[in-house]
Amino acid sequence: MRERQILDDVAARAAGLGLDPDSVTAVFRDQIEANKLVQRGLYARWDAHPDERPTERPDLAKEVRPALDLITTRLLAALQETAPVRADASCGPRLYTEATLSAYGHRLDVLHLKGLGRALPSVCAADRHGPDAA
Repeated sequence: MRERQILDDVAARAAGLGLDPDSVTAVFRDQIEANKLVQRGLYARWDAHPDERPTERPDLAKEVRPALDLITTRLLAALQETAPVRADASCGPRLYTEATLSAYGHRLDVLHLKGLGRALPSVCAADRHGPDAA
């Protein structure tokens, strides 16, 4: 239910920014699926190693959702700003090169590398169906 609300919201906001709602929704769907992948992996890790489980939970309404709302706004702006670059044929190789460098720089573990990989597939395809698409 919440996932559908988020996707409907970003589709409407995308249209207002002149972006293709279906392409933007695909990007956000990939972000959500990447999050689920990492979340499931962390819960499995914590079940296997209870001593690694966080002792405090962040407040969903006061901390998590406001942070996610800010990320959503920033991601929409980034998608709008990068539309020409994402439509270029070199987008895929450039995206994966930068993702690799970022993963290395942040020392991502295997779980988070999988999440990063799951988050990326639709980025370069985003807005290819817009008015300037070839």
